[in-house]
Amino acid sequence: MKESWRWYGPKDPVSLSDIKQAGATDIVTALHHIPNGVIWPVEDILKRKNTIESVGLKWTVVESIPVHENIKTRTGNYQEYIKNYQKSIQNLASCGIHIVCYNFMPVLDWTRTSLDFELEDGSKALRFDMVSFIAFDVFILKRPNAKSAYSDEQLRSAEVYFDKSSKKERVKLTNTIIAGLPGAEKGYTLEDFQAILNTYASIDSNKLKENLVAFLKEIVPIAEDYKVLLCIHPDDPPFSILGLPRVVSTGEDYEYIFNQVPNICNGITFCTGSLGVLPENNLVELFKKLANRVHFIHLRSTKRDKHGNFYEANHLEGDVDMHGIIKEILLEEKRRKINGQTNIAIPMRPDHGHQMLDDLHKRTNPGYSAIGRLRGLAELRGLTFGIAKHLSL
Repeated sequence: MKESWRWYGPKDPVSLSDIKQAGATDIVTALHHIPNGVIWPVEDILKRKNTIESVGLKWTVVESIPVHENIKTRTGNYQEYIKNYQKSIQNLASCGIHIVCYNFMPVLDWTRTSLDFELEDGSKALRFDMVSFIAFDVFILKRPNAKSAYSDEQLRSAEVYFDKSSKKERVKLTNTIIAGLPGAEKGYTLEDFQAILNTYASIDSNKLKENLVAFLKEIVPIAEDYKVLLCIHPDDPPFSILGLPRVVSTGEDYEYIFNQVPNICNGITFCTGSLGVLPENNLVELFKKLANRVHFIHLRSTKRDKHGNFYEANHLEGDVDMHGIIKEILLEEKRRKINGQTNIAIPMRPDHGHQMLDDLHKRTNPGYSAIGRLRGLAELRGLTFGIAKHLSL
């Protein structure tokens, strides 16, 4: 695997020199300063690429070109946004960047209820707690008909949580959940948030699947022409929240997407953390099934319970069979080599490290502090080395 590292650009508190010292060779980044739906200019792409290459690293994966909400709902001037997306793919390819990660999650790119959940060892992790999330949905946001989505027991627990919480705690919970909104740093009110949710009132999972396929049929041919591999990220979390549909969460979801658009440029970002939240997802078997379409990999582990709660575990702990996954990745790379493919080494990045040690006292992007990911990368590198030796690869 290519050992890559997510970098949020010049404002990231983790510098490129830090990343190089961690041993990563490749960078995963995006032009976050460009608004959703706007074409990525060649000049901006080259500027970022040159910055990365000036320290001896390589920009290998784009994560992500955001898919505008109008494309997901196929409303407004969505056709213009699709043309802009096509042009951004062309511009990236002209600059030598040929892997694009993206997602098709409605409204929120990801959702957690805590960005600083303290673990037994004193480090901090991202966490999703169902009771506090329901309290937000029903008693803070007051989404219409929200109560119908939950059991009586869940609603009672959420009401107890809400009654015991302080105003400060409610504000923190609200800000944490809304942090998953693209451009959330600009600030959203609850009214703004509900207005965005309302745009999906008439869109169920079947309709969203249709919209995703329609989008893919328009961009995959462009990707093929310019030799760009598209890789869709699974939903995070992989179950419906706030009444929003989820369409990229299971093997069946991927089977539908790939049957509708069979071109190999239509691929997957295999995220063990997101997919691992669903107990019915057997990750090793799922990887085997999708292996030839895996163009990018996120390696992280989550620890779940039977109530829908989960937190980010250490990379070699939690519910993910990391040994089994890495073994299958190495076998897939061997198969690609035997078949004479050019995309042999799959880019991988350690995902969502814990905030720990000196980083506990620093400003960090949630889940993207340096030391936690350094630990994750070291653990994954060691496991990969051992498996490769055992397999004589």
